[in-house]
Amino acid sequence: MSRQYFEATDVPHALSLLKEHPEAGIVAGGTDIVVGHRSGKRPLPETLVAIHRLHELQRIEALPDGTLKIGALVTHHQLQTAPELRQRLIALSDASALVGSPATRNAGTIGGNVANASPAMEVGSPLLVGDASVELTSSEGTRTVAFKEFVIGPAKTTRRPDELLTGVILPPANAARQISAYNRLEYRQAMEIAVVGAAVWLALENGHCVDARIAITAVAPTCVRAPEAEKVLKGQSLDGDRIDQAAKAAAAAARPIDDVRGSADYRRAMVPVIVRQALERAVERAATRTKEALPA
Repeated sequence: MSRQYFEATDVPHALSLLKEHPEAGIVAGGTDIVVGHRSGKRPLPETLVAIHRLHELQRIEALPDGTLKIGALVTHHQLQTAPELRQRLIALSDASALVGSPATRNAGTIGGNVANASPAMEVGSPLLVGDASVELTSSEGTRTVAFKEFVIGPAKTTRRPDELLTGVILPPANAARQISAYNRLEYRQAMEIAVVGAAVWLALENGHCVDARIAITAVAPTCVRAPEAEKVLKGQSLDGDRIDQAAKAAAAAARPIDDVRGSADYRRAMVPVIVRQALERAVERAATRTKEALPA
C-alpha cells in the first residue's frame, strides 16, 4: 500500500479528512511521530493528515467565562513565554521550557504532546494540577474531557479516530491566591526526558495552604496525582517540616518501572526529592509575589 499525505487547510477540512480516513495519523510539528518512527518505537502511519496550517489553533485565548483556551497548535515556546499563562499556571510554562531544544520548542505543540500520551510528557503533571480539560472536535460537534480522564495509558487516549484535539482549557483562576511550579530530575539540561517530574499547585490564604494539588511524572503508566501528599498540606502552614512530610507522602502514588533512564527503586527514591524542590519553588514564588505587592 502506498503512503498518503493530506494537508488540511482549516479545521472543517481536517475533520472531513479524518472522517474519510479514520486510520490516519495526525502530524503538526512532527517532534513525536517522526522521532518515534526513526527510533523504531512505532511505525509511521500509512496515511497522514497534516494540520500545521490551521492558524485558528495557534492562539491562547481568554474566554468570557474566565477560562483560558490554549489552541492545540500552540508551541512549547509560546507556552514558555505567554504572560497570560505564566499568571494562570506557571507550572505549565516551567515544563514547556524543558522540552527538547529551542528548535523542538518552536515546532512541538501542546496538542501533539498531550495526544502522544507519554508517561514522561512534561506538560502532563502541570495539566493535572491545573485541572485542565481537553477539547475534542469532530464533524458531529465538540466535546470536552477532563485531562485526567483523557490519557488512559502509555500512548493511549480516549480520542476517537474521527476527532481532532483542538485545544486545552484551563478553568477560571484567582491568580492572587494561587501559585504553581514544575520541576524534574534529568541527566542533562537539554534534549532530555524526565526521569522523575513533579508539578504542584497551591491556593494560599494568610500564609496557610487552603488547597493543594501535586502530580508526578514518569513514575506510573500515566502522570498521576499524589492525594496523600496533598492531604498533608491542606489547612497547614508551609514550613520546612510540612513540606518534607508532603514530599515523602508523594512516593505512595508512584508505580515506577525499570527502563534505560532509571530503575524503579531509583525513581521511587527520587520522588520525594523532586516534589520537595517543586514545593519549595512554589512557596518561594508566593513569598516573592507577596513582597512585591507590599507598599514601598
